[in-house]
Amino acid sequence: MRLETDRLVLRRWRVADRDAFAALCADPEVMLWLGGVLTRADADARIDRVEASFEVNGHGRYLLERKADGAFLGWCGIMLAHESWPMAGHPEIGWRLARHAWGAGYATEAARAALDDGFQRLGFQQVLALTSANNQASQAVMGRLGMVREPHRDFRHAGLAADDPFGEAIAYMAYP
Repeated sequence: MRLETDRLVLRRWRVADRDAFAALCADPEVMLWLGGVLTRADADARIDRVEASFEVNGHGRYLLERKADGAFLGWCGIMLAHESWPMAGHPEIGWRLARHAWGAGYATEAARAALDDGFQRLGFQQVLALTSANNQASQAVMGRLGMVREPHRDFRHAGLAADDPFGEAIAYMAYP
C-alpha cells in the first residue's frame, strides 16, 4: 500500500525505518504536543499498532519519505481513534514530522493525500483530527485542509491532571 504526491511517498513501514522513527519520537520539540517523548520500545509499539491497522483495516499511518532524496520525514495517515477517546473507532487522521521537515508544507500535502484515499478508496464520510488546544501549527494544517472545527467533540484526555496543558483535545472534522 502506497500513496504519492508531487514531493512525497507515503508507504508502509520496514524494519529499517524503526531507528529513524524512534529518533523522531525521542525529540522533545517534536513530541511537545504529543504527550512527551517515547522510549524505543514505545516507538516500536506504535509502528506495530500501525502495521496491525493496515493488515486489519486497510489503512494506517504511512511513513513519509521525500521523493527527491528518500529522506525520512515522519508519518501521516488515518487510523481508528483510540479506544480511550470519546470518538473511539472513528477514522482519525494524524501526522508527526521531523523538525527538519517543518514549514515546508509536507504535513498538509501528506494529509491531503491520506484524506483523499480515505474518502475515495475507503469510503469514509468523515475523518476526525485532534490536537492540543495549544498546538497552533497542527490547527493551521487542519485549516489549510478545509477541516471544520467541531468544539462539541472536544474532550480532556483521561488520566492527565486537570491543569495539564496538553490534556485538552480539540476536534476538527473533514468531509468529502
